[in-house]
Amino acid sequence: DGSGQAHISYYDRTNHDLKYATNASGSWQSFTVDSAGWVGPYTSIALDGSGAAHISYFDYVYGDLKYATNASGSWRTFIVDSAGNSGLFTSIALDASGAAHISYYYYQNYDLYGDLKYATNASGAWRTLTVDSAGDVGYYTSIALDASGAAHISYYDRTNGDLKYATNASGSWRSFTVDSAGDVGEFTSIALDGSGAAHISYYDVTNG
Repeated sequence: DGSGQAHISYYDRTNHDLKYATNASGSWQSFTVDSAGWVGPYTSIALDGSGAAHISYFDYVYGDLKYATNASGSWRTFIVDSAGNSGLFTSIALDASGAAHISYYYYQNYDLYGDLKYATNASGAWRTLTVDSAGDVGYYTSIALDASGAAHISYYDRTNGDLKYATNASGSWRSFTVDSAGDVGEFTSIALDGSGAAHISYYDVTNG
């Protein structure tokens, strides 16, 4: 946060809860954010300008993408996407207005192929859309926003074993293959520099 204190979202496997920890008070404290079933895998956290936490995560029982925030002073949780199995490999970022932008993986029950999806509440209500559905895509997503609020997402194409990148900076979503040399692209992480250029780290399975 603005004071340099840490805020961590994580999954409690023993109790199947979403938890949150911070040392903002000067010592570590942990809180249960959501205990409604098996909730909390694939969690990602971002802080707004006031230091409030915004967390995306997966509801394993119902297959939903969920979102939690303490911006009101107490924790509130919301279902963002309940279509099929939505919310694996989530990544969250906040824009200048504090609106949330979430990238995640979606698949239908018993379907061998999944899609990269994106959700935002920038309009005041949650909207979800499919960004890339060419094969089994959307694993290990990571999202970053540029100065204009456009989204930049790195992710893994499991069908082709490629690192991919998608952005709506042009006004509509476009996706690109970044690296296709062998099986590459798992565990991606993306960041943008001051000019808005993307920098992505990822794992090369072929070469280890």
